[in-house]
Amino acid sequence: MFGKLFGRGEERPAADPHALPVPRRQRNGMYTLRALGDARVLALVEAAEAGDWEAVKTALGPFDLGRDHLVLAELADLDGVQDWIGRAVEEDKEHRATALLISGTRHISWGWEARTAARAVDVTQEQWRVFHERLGIAEEQLLEAAELRPDWITPWRRLLTSGRGMSLGSAVNETRLAAALRRDPLDLESRIEWVSQLQPRWGGEPGQALTFAREAFAGAPEGHRLGCVIAMAHIEEWVESDRKDHLDTPRTQEELRDAARRSILHPAYDRRPGWQADFNMFAMALALSSESIVAPRVFHELDGAYTSWPWEYMARPEKMYAHFRRRA
Repeated sequence: MFGKLFGRGEERPAADPHALPVPRRQRNGMYTLRALGDARVLALVEAAEAGDWEAVKTALGPFDLGRDHLVLAELADLDGVQDWIGRAVEEDKEHRATALLISGTRHISWGWEARTAARAVDVTQEQWRVFHERLGIAEEQLLEAAELRPDWITPWRRLLTSGRGMSLGSAVNETRLAAALRRDPLDLESRIEWVSQLQPRWGGEPGQALTFAREAFAGAPEGHRLGCVIAMAHIEEWVESDRKDHLDTPRTQEELRDAARRSILHPAYDRRPGWQADFNMFAMALALSSESIVAPRVFHELDGAYTSWPWEYMARPEKMYAHFRRRA
């Protein structure tokens, strides 16, 4: 039915042999995606939760942590990693770069946990101290990881985050962005990080991020996930605006439709582990713009799979996802 409705003649993607079974859904038909929906990533997460470095290294076998931002993020956001990863950094000389990358990335997330999402004026002096201490460790470790593995892009993307948090200035962060894009000119996560950097709350100018996103996506091949930078740029515009209907314009709806069709809804799009995060970015942007043509298909493809990013920009993210899903 959806194929006819949206003019699709192609079949749905073949079943992924590593896909995790869909967990029991909530009453509203949604569920939170775990471990990127991939059994191999789940094995990695479980090894990290157990603090088993040998098992972590084994589980990393199918992945390139120096390029796979989504897999690295699963370790970065895992509480407790900071308690054991330091030993791996000091003791495992052969895999020191990997341990440094994981530790540095975890220290950034851990630092933001200490700072909290409060406005800067509401962050206590002690919170600022811990925040900067952890980000300082992250800076040292990520720079060393980048030196040990010059081909890796993930350290540079994470250094953009720590550089913003430590207010290192535009010259430093522009150099880091250039380093990331030299390694992969089409890297989505580095560009999304820069979209945040260009927001007025971080010293950018209104409209600057959207211009950057449009220029980035203009050169992307059909079916590339870089189209998500358009969705995130519009979401960031909405965050900065005082109007809830800021995205509800025909031009925005058309741009989001075009970006979705040229990226995540294109037959060439690669549904790698965590593809649902890409669809969630578009789902939120399309929903906020009141778009009604492509949004139903995006929510249909998600089949209830929810990722906290970028919905956490909202006060009640899960409820808002469910609300927009029903409306679509």
